[in-house]
Amino acid sequence: MSVPTKIRASMAGGAAEVKILMTHPMENGLRKGADGKLVQANFIRNVTITIAGKTYLDAQWGGGISKDPYLAFRAKGVKAGDKIVLAYEDNAGGKGSTEATVG
Repeated sequence: MSVPTKIRASMAGGAAEVKILMTHPMENGLRKGADGKLVQANFIRNVTITIAGKTYLDAQWGGGISKDPYLAFRAKGVKAGDKIVLAYEDNAGGKGSTEATVG
């Protein structure tokens, strides 16, 4: 399953401001659906962000992260034109990646 992801990154005050919005249901497997049965667990479990080939974030998530996760952080040592790569893996075996350039 591919996760639609929006990445915005711009330089501000000598650091890159990175904002990421991922579209994902992030089901923890404990909620019941309209039919009264448990909804199968489906959540992103690993997120890795690299900027210019250097790992800036390596996060392990669980079912406690909300639907459509939003990440925002500042990264020092980055310059305009550097490439940001977000890679993820979910518990259902889905993998994907998205790229953007620091503006």
